[in-house]
Amino acid sequence: MKSIVYVVDDDDMVRDSLTLLLEGAGYEVHAFDSGEAFLKDDLAHAGACVLLDVAMPGMSGLEVQEELARRHLALPVLFLTAHGDVPTAVHAVKAGAVDFLQKPIGGTELLARVGEAQAGDAQRLRAAAEVAVIFARLDNLTPRERDVMALAVTGQHNKEIARELGISHRTVEIHRARMMHKMGATTLVDLAEMVRLCGPDAGPDPA
Repeated sequence: MKSIVYVVDDDDMVRDSLTLLLEGAGYEVHAFDSGEAFLKDDLAHAGACVLLDVAMPGMSGLEVQEELARRHLALPVLFLTAHGDVPTAVHAVKAGAVDFLQKPIGGTELLARVGEAQAGDAQRLRAAAEVAVIFARLDNLTPRERDVMALAVTGQHNKEIARELGISHRTVEIHRARMMHKMGATTLVDLAEMVRLCGPDAGPDPA
């Protein structure tokens, strides 16, 4: 399946030249002459990225970026501008843009930037899938197993965990073994990394 690049620019010549370049490099291109038209499209394509003009009639590129964020669409955005506007570039990057490119830009450089954006998004998707698997494993833990996990990853030994939870040392051993098996962790280091990836939601269930 071809990777998708959305091209959003009100300039017909720019859209046509970018489409020709990107299709020649093997991308599937969806081109739009306005932010409004772009946002009406089906944008749920994994591994896609957006080449977005800054200044357009109607919605500006920054407004389109804000709308993508509001919809929780994590498409990598590469802005295109005919003017080197530093404050706009700073704003765009702080809002999550992966690049800010000045027109005209050479074909080789543009393809390189698009490739980097695509690779970065693929890495993000892999990480998200990994976290989703970990959360699914967490859902299979009992509340007590989550309690044991939360204390184990802080480096506490079984006797310390037993004292903290008010249960026997043997009971901790059983819960810990089952928890490690369910989580697919072979070492405490593996388990700690899983907890780190999931953040606070990996902690014990509230009482």
